[in-house]
Amino acid sequence: MLPFPLPIEELEVARSALERREAAGSRTPALCSAAAVHRSQSSGRADDASEHKGAKAFPTFLAVHASDLTMQPAMLICCLGDLTLDVVVRLSGPIAVGGDTDAEIVLGPGGQAANVAVWAASLGASARFIGRTGDDDAGAMARARLGERGVDVVGPVAGGNGLICSLVSPDGARSMASDRGTAVELRPEEIDPSWLEGCDHLFVSGYALMREPVRSAARRAVELARAGGARISIDLASWSAIRDSGTEAFRELVIALEPEVVFANEDEKRIVRGPFPGVDWILKRGAGGCSFARDEREALPVARVVDTTGAGDALAAGFIVGGPDLALEAAARCVQRLGAMP
Repeated sequence: MLPFPLPIEELEVARSALERREAAGSRTPALCSAAAVHRSQSSGRADDASEHKGAKAFPTFLAVHASDLTMQPAMLICCLGDLTLDVVVRLSGPIAVGGDTDAEIVLGPGGQAANVAVWAASLGASARFIGRTGDDDAGAMARARLGERGVDVVGPVAGGNGLICSLVSPDGARSMASDRGTAVELRPEEIDPSWLEGCDHLFVSGYALMREPVRSAARRAVELARAGGARISIDLASWSAIRDSGTEAFRELVIALEPEVVFANEDEKRIVRGPFPGVDWILKRGAGGCSFARDEREALPVARVVDTTGAGDALAAGFIVGGPDLALEAAARCVQRLGAMP
């Protein structure tokens, strides 16, 4: 007997998705997509004025399995990295140098780890962002917006928050100007073990592995998460940032962290000389589809590409929550809207 009614069409969507995952032999936990999950409302929000020390309790989800309907805790996905305030500018045409150019402009939270956390929450998981954010207006707005999207935000609050300006061309291609702000100052002694309690999967943004002290903080978080039985994934983030930070040191650290999963595009794989033995590589090729540990998939067709910002983050969240099918569905949703978050 279900504790509350669930529409028949949503049950069918869930069963269909689970059957596809089982047929494909996915090793990821069987958690259905957002269309088949009803989550309770969360009223928690990160403290804008001081460090958020306590990890709040998460709601229970209705998880739909192929064999039965059961109540069980949702997968907890923790994401370590940057929470920025993003200014996304979609240009109507070429920039008029020295003049005005019409554009659609959106202001909201961003950053790779934050994007993955929000997408994971929207797809039916419990999500927690771990990182250092600013005690300025940008930080307060970014934390509040993440909380409104169902993500628990923890970490020190000090300094100036990171800011990113994304310029999106009429065909959806994007270029970014980034100021990471206080995020890079996260120290290993600031990682509270309670933030990783109950973590099923820790996603680490490659940006957190490029300089100290946040690099050592990421290593500490991986140690705590793995001790609790969590799986680890790393997104290589940016080939040019890897080059600028020191390719060999970055490569050696990724290998030392022994992630189960690495997300990368072809340029990122090439610069670190991947893949590495014993690691599932998820190779993102944009409109060319994706390779899920050599399971080649085409990208899903979309009516119109509006903005490619965050599509890889949506894909990563989808894969962690539900495997290749959900990954491709999330990426397709992302590119049809302006901004990196659902």
